[in-house]
Amino acid sequence: MTRHILELVEFKHLLYGRRDAVATITINRPDNRNALGTDTVKELRQAFDQAKRDEAVRVIILTGAGTVFCAGADLQGFTLEISELDRYFQRRNLADLFLEMTELGKPTIARVNGHALAGGFGLVAACDLAIASDAAQFGMPEVNVGVWPMMIMAIVFRNVPRKAGMELMLTGKRIDASEAARIGVINRHVPPTQLDAEVDVLAAELAKKSPIGMRLGLEAFYRMQDMSFPSAMAYLQDQLALLGLSEDLKEGVTAFFEKREPHFTGK
Repeated sequence: MTRHILELVEFKHLLYGRRDAVATITINRPDNRNALGTDTVKELRQAFDQAKRDEAVRVIILTGAGTVFCAGADLQGFTLEISELDRYFQRRNLADLFLEMTELGKPTIARVNGHALAGGFGLVAACDLAIASDAAQFGMPEVNVGVWPMMIMAIVFRNVPRKAGMELMLTGKRIDASEAARIGVINRHVPPTQLDAEVDVLAAELAKKSPIGMRLGLEAFYRMQDMSFPSAMAYLQDQLALLGLSEDLKEGVTAFFEKREPHFTGK
């Protein structure tokens, strides 16, 4: 029998590691406030794909090195002497990244260790769950330099109420972690010294769940968003029927009646 061998990608702007069932992707440009240059975004796409294809990975954590989560786009990109067509295709990498994050089939957690601004705000919104340090700040300051957060607007408004999002975009102001939790950008915030423990507990809890249940559930969640209500109900009924064919569902029900912890295999 031929075994599938996962080829690990080497990164210049990221750190990638896996401990048990949890993969951690760290934007590793602290001297540039973990800015999203073109190469960094490309590497993020590669890192998420690596975690997606690794059958041992059940949860993915995204964070930043140092004291900043991500300060958004690398503004040096606006000064590069390249054609606007080339610039267009470079920016499309970020749109592709957000789309691909909805197709991982594995839960993602943003570990927001510091400021999450502009594209960094978008990355937090693109993760399924987010836990932040009390010291973190959030904002979309693009308007302050004559830009608009075009590339993150769709993902932002799938997370926050319209008026709250519009105020952040129109004013460019920053909000603290408490306000970010109130409007739904993050799940909760904790003191900086407790951030790792809080994220680890959540990741461990998610890693115990059925991989096939997570995969089909996340896929269904993201696909139903743009469906009409009748279409969504029909689609979800079909997905539940598909999930009913899995060994994990049978194991989960059996474990419930036997009053024990289930042992999920992802089949």
